[in-house]
Amino acid sequence: MLQRTLFNEDHELFRDMLTRFGREEIAPHIEEWDEQRTMDRSVWNKAGELGILCPTVPEEYGGQGCDRLFSAIVLEELTPLGGLGLSFALHSDIVAPYLMRHACDATKRKYLPKMASGEAIGALGMSEPGGGSDLKALKTTAIKRGDHYILNGSKTFISNGMGCSMALVAAKTDTAAGAKGISLLVVDTDMAGFGKGKKLKKVGQRSQDTAELFFNDVKVPAENLIGEEGRGFVYMMEELPWERLQLAIGAVACAKDALNMTIAYTSERKAFGQSVIGFQNTRFKLAELKSEIQIAQVFVDKCLELTLQSDLDAATASMAKYWCSDLQCKVLDECVQLFGGYGYMSEYPIARGWTDARAQRIYGGTNEIMKELIARSL
Repeated sequence: MLQRTLFNEDHELFRDMLTRFGREEIAPHIEEWDEQRTMDRSVWNKAGELGILCPTVPEEYGGQGCDRLFSAIVLEELTPLGGLGLSFALHSDIVAPYLMRHACDATKRKYLPKMASGEAIGALGMSEPGGGSDLKALKTTAIKRGDHYILNGSKTFISNGMGCSMALVAAKTDTAAGAKGISLLVVDTDMAGFGKGKKLKKVGQRSQDTAELFFNDVKVPAENLIGEEGRGFVYMMEELPWERLQLAIGAVACAKDALNMTIAYTSERKAFGQSVIGFQNTRFKLAELKSEIQIAQVFVDKCLELTLQSDLDAATASMAKYWCSDLQCKVLDECVQLFGGYGYMSEYPIARGWTDARAQRIYGGTNEIMKELIARSL
């Protein structure tokens, strides 16, 4: 692979630490967590102690004040481990930035230090049972009553939903205003009327807990409003390029990990008197995958460069999310084929990677939505 030029010595030291963290604190427990459909709560505290959570949050709010390349490293090193990098990223680089950009200082000081330490786990309540990728079709409402809002509705497919202690919830504060009536509220899970459904039984990424959230006349203080009332949809649109690039980063990391596993396996596995990698078909397949992963990595690195300059636009981020997640699925499917029957056994990491990959083309906006966004730029 081409040498990457984005990262400095501090980044690589952080990567080394994350590699050890993944090897020692996550990898040995993946099968157990798959069965319980969530990782242990203690992992969040350990991640907080090591500065893995909320690395871009300024030090005054408990973070490290790092650039987003540190966030990219978390995704690259931990996403291949059951998709758990995405659990941390959702918490640190999706929920936390909304608070950093738009919350008042008191709200930042209330939540961000706890998020950085792992004391609090954040979730994002956007998707609804009847809405999917259509964020404008929200039915959850938050009606102002004096110094608080009354929140009613439900959310589904919420990552970190079962383990979260707070959720950033998108709701209609003006039901007649369409997208201009959407606002964002921070909701504590111990508020009366906040309920969690059972852990959803996903096909893949089983170690990452996913649940439904329910709101029944939840009384949310008015100061928990993020930014301005009616500006929630705008805030979401502003954050989506970075959120979608995160999915592309994880996709390339998983594809690269699968390729490395497959090269090692086919080099050792014998068939018809020679190693599987000795067959021309195997070498050509692996050469094709390596080339496409390299192309994807170069594009993602360019998008990261644009992100650091605050120049990543929605269409380019959509290209990265759709193309890299499609590639991830292709790579994992080809790699499972080269593993043969063992590739279909759930105890093999390649099989887990295959089932984990499929969701990438759905969440964060389906790839069909990505193509629609790209088409608008034509």
